[in-house]
Amino acid sequence: MIKYSFIIPVKEINDYIRESIPKILEISREDYEIIIYPDNESSESWPKTRQIASGPGGPAMKRGLAMRDALGDFLIFIDDDAFPENDILEKLDGDFSDEKIAAVGGPAITPRNNSFLQKVSGGVYLSNLGGNFPERYCSIGKKRLVSDWPTVNLSVRKKVFLEVGGFDCSFWPGEDTKFCLDIINKLEKNNKILYDPEIIVWHHRREGLLRHLKQVAGYGIHRGFFAKKYPKTSFKFRYFVPSFFFLFVAFGWLTVFLSPWIFKLYLFGWIIYGLALVKVFFDITRRQKNVLVALYSLVYVFFTHLVYGARFIQGFFYTKELKSKLR
Repeated sequence: MIKYSFIIPVKEINDYIRESIPKILEISREDYEIIIYPDNESSESWPKTRQIASGPGGPAMKRGLAMRDALGDFLIFIDDDAFPENDILEKLDGDFSDEKIAAVGGPAITPRNNSFLQKVSGGVYLSNLGGNFPERYCSIGKKRLVSDWPTVNLSVRKKVFLEVGGFDCSFWPGEDTKFCLDIINKLEKNNKILYDPEIIVWHHRREGLLRHLKQVAGYGIHRGFFAKKYPKTSFKFRYFVPSFFFLFVAFGWLTVFLSPWIFKLYLFGWIIYGLALVKVFFDITRRQKNVLVALYSLVYVFFTHLVYGARFIQGFFYTKELKSKLR
């Protein structure tokens, strides 16, 4: 009997899939299956694994097909460039034993074999002053209820997925935020989303600053749009802070033409930001255990704040209808 279904959307079978499927198959249980949704089915095959051609489409659409195809009572959503720890099913058994838990999310940690620049990209997110939610990228804290969790490591009861109607295909990224909001809004109040730091998935990072910032830009515009359209979970002060920093950098230098004391306040702002970066450095060093990665990550953090802040403003003030683009 199948209890868990791993759901993996992908454009085509790639090297990440060829790595992740054998990793999943190291789980020494018989009560799970793996479903891969490529645009077109390939000739490659693995045990316990089905390829189901979805045709062209985004990750949200492909994940939604699990309503039709998955045999498990629980759906485990991960990305093609991610793979779980071997004990993930035992941990989920415990969490889902509470009938009030509708979904469970855990951290997506940068693999140890990632390149230096991939680790730098991942390092950005290891401080609450860098990427805002370090618990999404390293195993920290205790179990707690949350209102939003990314689909790189999100497991959900299939009956809940059916009740909510799957993911909103209008958004990517952002389909996970909308899905979690739908759980909160559409289902009974006793349906909860749980963060468990021991539900671990290893997730490869983007390599290089430009690829990193392209991803950050997508996050920024979606969160800005969501803060306007879905304020219940997205209109939070922490999401606006990078935009304040962007405005500070873009226009703060104009204070030189005002009074000297206002310009001194501007310079004091840079001191505060510098101290924040010191904290970021120590956070990354403590969690990544690599001083050089932490130093390089500070450059990424600075540009991450600028790009996210600018795109958040775009999403919040200037985007009337958001149409997601695929990879």
